[in-house]
Amino acid sequence: MTDSQGTLLVVSAHAADFVWRAGGAIALYHDRGWRVRVLVLSYGERGESERLWKEPGMTVERVKQARRAESERAAEILGAEIRFFDAGDYPLRPTEQLFDDLVQEYRRTQPQIVLTHTQIDPYNADHPLTARLTLETRICAQAAGYPSEFKQIGAPSVFLFEPHQPEQCQFNPQVYLDITSVFDRKRKAMECMTAQEHLWNYYTEVAKRRGSQAVRNSGNKAIAHAEAYQRVYPQVSAELI
Repeated sequence: MTDSQGTLLVVSAHAADFVWRAGGAIALYHDRGWRVRVLVLSYGERGESERLWKEPGMTVERVKQARRAESERAAEILGAEIRFFDAGDYPLRPTEQLFDDLVQEYRRTQPQIVLTHTQIDPYNADHPLTARLTLETRICAQAAGYPSEFKQIGAPSVFLFEPHQPEQCQFNPQVYLDITSVFDRKRKAMECMTAQEHLWNYYTEVAKRRGSQAVRNSGNKAIAHAEAYQRVYPQVSAELI
């Protein structure tokens, strides 16, 4: 992951996914002067808002409003722009309009780095669908003939962030990103997601565990927290590092 300024694009299936899985990367790149833009396809109103549904008289619209407010607060803490598509969840069913909107996001923002979900997740079909949609729209955004007022994109790197149960999703960490310097902000962003409070400590422990593994793989004992990522496309480099 380069230190030169650019745009980081994060495609999140639900309202909180980008916080648990990529909050550290978002904060890091914001602090490096990058533009960070988060695309939230669904509020997670059906399948990822169980605590809210326990409140008397709850409605779908009230759940959406609550989840949107949580995500906006978290994005502000992390330093990201955020866009909501309200595409529904459980199941998430992409439309032609959503597909084109994502292609135009690629064209408009010209990202150098893209973060999204794994392509396998037997526990949540919305996640791999989002990954496939992210990759398919990237391909179309590269196509000279795809209709758009914006120029075609180059070849942004794509990293898959860690799923909730990595062993079941064929997730093999290839990059440990040191987020020690921004973890306090990630934790504050996580605490915005009150509808899923049970995950605050879970993802804190994940960051600690990945931090420990990052130390072992780098020798840098200053690392306390890390996020794990898997590449989709090969790294191109003039050096082996």
